[in-house]
Amino acid sequence: MSRYATPVRAGLLIVLAVILSSATQLFAQKVTEKTKGGQLTLKLASDIPNVSTCAGVNQVVHLTADAISPESHPIQYRWTTPVGRIVGEGPSVAWDLSGVAPGQYKASVEALSSGSDGSCTAFSSTSVIVQPCNVAACPRVEVSCPTNVIPGQPLVFTSRIVTAGFPNIKPIYNWTVSAGTIIEGQGTNTIRVDTSNLAGQQVQASLNMGGYPVDCPATCSVQIPVPPQVCRKFDEFPDIARNDEKARLDNFAVALQNDPTNVGYVIIHPDRAAKTNAAQNRNSRITDYLVNTRGMDASRIVSKTGAATDGLRVELWICPKGATAP
Repeated sequence: MSRYATPVRAGLLIVLAVILSSATQLFAQKVTEKTKGGQLTLKLASDIPNVSTCAGVNQVVHLTADAISPESHPIQYRWTTPVGRIVGEGPSVAWDLSGVAPGQYKASVEALSSGSDGSCTAFSSTSVIVQPCNVAACPRVEVSCPTNVIPGQPLVFTSRIVTAGFPNIKPIYNWTVSAGTIIEGQGTNTIRVDTSNLAGQQVQASLNMGGYPVDCPATCSVQIPVPPQVCRKFDEFPDIARNDEKARLDNFAVALQNDPTNVGYVIIHPDRAAKTNAAQNRNSRITDYLVNTRGMDASRIVSKTGAATDGLRVELWICPKGATAP
C-alpha cells in the first residue's frame, strides 16, 4: 500500500463528514422553515348528509372547506370526487350528484398554503349517501335567524322545509344552541332563546330533523351586538362644605382610577343669583383637587358649565371610551 493512502483516506473522510454535517444542517433548516408557525388546519362539511334518486328532488350537495393558515398565507383548494361533478372553486363548491347510482360516495379537498416559511398541505373528506327513490331522504331544511337583534332580548329561530323527504314522514324537531338557553319551542319548528349576558357573542342554532333514516341537519348563526357605551352619573351635590366636597371627589377619583379608559366629567350648574364667574371658579377648584391632590391625569377630567339653577349644583359623571358626553 502506498505511503500516501492513509492521509488521502483520512482527508476523504473529513470531507465526507463536512458534507454530511452541512446536509444535516440544511435539512434541519428546511424542516424548521416548513413547520414554523404551526400547521395548516382544514375541516370539510356538507349541508346535507344524503340525497335521493327520485325525480324532481334536489341532488346537489353544498360543500364548505374551512382552512386556517397559521401565518395567514393565501390558500388554494383542489377538489376531487369519483362520481358526479364539482361546480365552482375556492372554499365553497357544489357537488352535483344528478344521475349517480345509489351508494355512499366521498368528496375530498386538498388545501395548499405557501409562504416565505415554506408550504403546508392539508386533506379532508366527507361522505354523502345517494339513496334509492323508495328510501326516505332528508328534506331540504332552512333555518332563518332573527334580523333585529337586541342585546338581552330573546332570539327567535325558525325552520322551514323547502323540499320534503320521501315518503311522507312526520318530522321530529330537535334543537340545540351554542350559547344561551332554549326557553320555548323545543320540538317545534320555531324556538326562542334566552340571551342574557351574551352581548358580543355568537349564537348558533342547530336543528337535527328526526324521523328520517338519518338526522337531517340545518344551522343558522347570529351575532349579538354589544350595547352602546353610555355615561353614568356618579354623584350630585349642592354647594356643600369644602371638606365634604373633597370626600365626594375622593370617591370620584377612586372610581376613575379603577378603569383607566374612563373619562370624568365635572358639570357645574351655577346659582342664578351668583356672580358670573362662580361656576368657573368652582370648576377650577375641583379640577385642581383631582389633578394636583388626587394625582389624576388632567386629560381625563373634563369641566363643563351647565344650565343655571336655584342654587349651585355639581354633577360628577363617568364616561367609558366612545360614549356620548353628558
